[in-house]
Amino acid sequence: MIDKIRFETTRYIDPGELSEFYVRQGHHTTRDRAKLERMVAQTYCFVTARLEGELIGIARGVTDGVLGYLAECKLDPKFQGAACVTRTDGRIEHDLEGIAKQMAIRIVDELRDYGVDRIQVLAYGTEVDFCEELGFKRTSGMVPLQLALDAEVKETAEASG
Repeated sequence: MIDKIRFETTRYIDPGELSEFYVRQGHHTTRDRAKLERMVAQTYCFVTARLEGELIGIARGVTDGVLGYLAECKLDPKFQGAACVTRTDGRIEHDLEGIAKQMAIRIVDELRDYGVDRIQVLAYGTEVDFCEELGFKRTSGMVPLQLALDAEVKETAEASG
């Protein structure tokens, strides 16, 4: 199967096509076209996986020039094999054919070639195993935190200064 997949590393992907891919995966992210356009513009590189022209996978690399991030690696569950159980968000649960692995490796190579000092990734559930198989290590002492901007912030910088 993997020999039929066309991989492309690019600096741009059409936001409309990306949105359609997210919808097909049930991936809960913004549907706001302007935000997707901004995300695409601020992404260093994309790797796409296509079968007969259809977008079946996407990986995204982001960098500030020093740190690199494997910001996402999504693969249509139909191409993950029978061990893919929840089939949620295009999350990597299984990678029978190595399609997601190829996308992730290409992002890592692009970021390495750009000269970043290290690459980080946030993984959820089975994605942890996937990332560890790629060589990512758990970072002791670090705790991922997130602030949803629709939540009330305790104190803003403006109010404290």
